[in-house]
Amino acid sequence: MRMEKRTLNLKGIYKTIGPGILYAGAAIGASHLVLSTKAGAMYNFKLIWLILLIHLFKYPFFEFSYRYTSSTGKSILEGYKKLGNWAILTFFILSFFTAIVNFAAVIKITSDLAAYLFHLNIESSITSMSLLGIILLMLFVGRYALLDKAMKIMILVLGLLTIGAFFFALNSGAQAQPDFPAPPLWDTAGLTFLIVLMGWMPTPIDASIWPSLWALERQKQTNYRPSFKESRFDFHLGYFGSAFLAIFFLGLGALVMYGTGNEFSSSGLVFSQQLVLLYSGSIGSWSTQIIGVVVFITMFSTALTVIDGYPRSLEGSVLQIFPSLKKYGSKLYFLWAIFLSIAASIIIAFFTKNMVALLVFATILSFVTAPVFAFINYKVVNSESIPEDSKPPMWLKALSWAGICFLMIFIIVYIYYTFLT
Repeated sequence: MRMEKRTLNLKGIYKTIGPGILYAGAAIGASHLVLSTKAGAMYNFKLIWLILLIHLFKYPFFEFSYRYTSSTGKSILEGYKKLGNWAILTFFILSFFTAIVNFAAVIKITSDLAAYLFHLNIESSITSMSLLGIILLMLFVGRYALLDKAMKIMILVLGLLTIGAFFFALNSGAQAQPDFPAPPLWDTAGLTFLIVLMGWMPTPIDASIWPSLWALERQKQTNYRPSFKESRFDFHLGYFGSAFLAIFFLGLGALVMYGTGNEFSSSGLVFSQQLVLLYSGSIGSWSTQIIGVVVFITMFSTALTVIDGYPRSLEGSVLQIFPSLKKYGSKLYFLWAIFLSIAASIIIAFFTKNMVALLVFATILSFVTAPVFAFINYKVVNSESIPEDSKPPMWLKALSWAGICFLMIFIIVYIYYTFLT
């Protein structure tokens, strides 16, 4: 099947847009709200280069997911299977573990925010399980259609409020103390933070599978199969939009928190309070509710997409490994969602009194596994299962190898500084 050459048109774009917005919702979460803000709070505007660089080097591996589905009409997981059992089994095993940890991290952060914003004086584990229940109900009842509509509204509101908050902070001026000593970047602590930032910026590479699966759901919803140009427009809208907002979150951290002497608490509830109050303290007390809405929408949108994305990708990989399970239909998706929710709840209840430690572990795990997922995505779009005229151009192949080398070098440096010095 050849990649369609239709030109862009508004009707086609309207029917196509959706998976890219969902991707943005998944990306604009802990990596932006927590890590981009913290990057600005700790290092001012110095790490803009890293955010831009990691978006550049991860770009091919997310684009490949769209490319494969556009050219074949199939999930990229089918491409994994055609590469060999090693590829699909590797994805399943690594994704299984990252799914559990990332589920717990995202739900923990979101539930702590909800507890602070809605003044809920109850156990964190109860808040987390309640939030999980609400999201599961939304996904089980509304399915993809509800997810698609909800995310388009939330991302629009989030984008406008974030940009508005940044310009209010810019108008108020930086809050840094004149004699504030800037922390070193190239020491063990600084390097660890760089790895953590890259692990979830813009989002883990194993999540590149999700847009492929969402694209197929969008096609079922609209009964329209988009051209590659239309799919890439949707992809670019989400990918570059999330990169754009990452810079604004970093700017908010730099303007509002850098040089103030405030440190982030490891308690999720206290951290949530710090985040909202520090922003509103600089911008003005009138903005407290607005900042609260921005913060909550940011994490809730991520929780919604993560809780849909991981069960969907694990379901898809299991069906490639055991095709006979197709007779169970969507029941596998529901079972994975429930299993991951239970596992995440257990982690939150017994092992995560320190939110920062959980987030660091989740992001480092995502970063260490990134080159594996990147290599498999590269192999898929250069395999015989994709038409010759649909394979990536030479510049994109070169960028892919540069990205893989970039990720590997940082992993080696991280291992050296962490275990050998």
